[in-house]
Amino acid sequence: MNRNLWLLILSQIFAFTAAPVTVFLSGIIGSNFSPIKSLATLPMALSIVGIAIFAIFAAKVMSVIGRRAGFIFASVGSSLSSLLAAYSIIIENFILFNFACFLIGAGVAFSHQYRFAAVETVSKDMAPKAISIILLAGIGSAFIGPNLANYSKEIISDHLYAGSYIVLAALTLSSTIFLFFYKDNHKPNKLVKKSTRSYFELISQPRFLQALIASAFAYAVMSFLMTATPISMHVMEKLSLTKTGLVIQFHIAAMFLPSLITGDLIKKIWA
Repeated sequence: MNRNLWLLILSQIFAFTAAPVTVFLSGIIGSNFSPIKSLATLPMALSIVGIAIFAIFAAKVMSVIGRRAGFIFASVGSSLSSLLAAYSIIIENFILFNFACFLIGAGVAFSHQYRFAAVETVSKDMAPKAISIILLAGIGSAFIGPNLANYSKEIISDHLYAGSYIVLAALTLSSTIFLFFYKDNHKPNKLVKKSTRSYFELISQPRFLQALIASAFAYAVMSFLMTATPISMHVMEKLSLTKTGLVIQFHIAAMFLPSLITGDLIKKIWA
């Protein structure tokens, strides 16, 4: 553990709150003012699409402007996207809310880069542990984000959940406080250097394909469960938002708790 890694952990906790809050509320909000009820889960789906599309873009941007500038850029973008989501709720514009969720997903794509920044702050033999620690920070995001979103949902009394996204805007922007003290050892390149391997060579590797297929199936199952659960519990079964949020929080905690052992597994497998 060093100063840079601690700063990344604290920044990641606040930056990643966008993901659990989107999972928690987007389907419920979609069911409230979607013109077609079957499209209630579209905002969540578009946030996942945003993550997928901007994953490569996030890596490219950081190779040019550096980790710190990239994370600050993403935090500001996520904050503005959250405010856009709040505004779309106030005017009850479903299309605009979908677009805001897509942009929030883009910000989450940048948040996934924290694990790579963590690797760069420690020695090579400690890299797996650093990744595990950063992933564990997601548990903090899971409990902070939905809880504050729930408590703040009625800040604007006439527009339920608009306050939740205003608070989310503040949370995602808060990550920049820690980033200002982060020492970025990356030297930004004016131009991104061409990779030694083409994308075709990369995706044709058996190990890459195995990882891709396994991740795709795992992410599909996770998305299905986390998209349907809030709507099923709160909208259909009329359970409280607090109970619904608790289920989402423990689901996310279960996603990240294996990080306690994944570092050791990586070292053992690749030793």
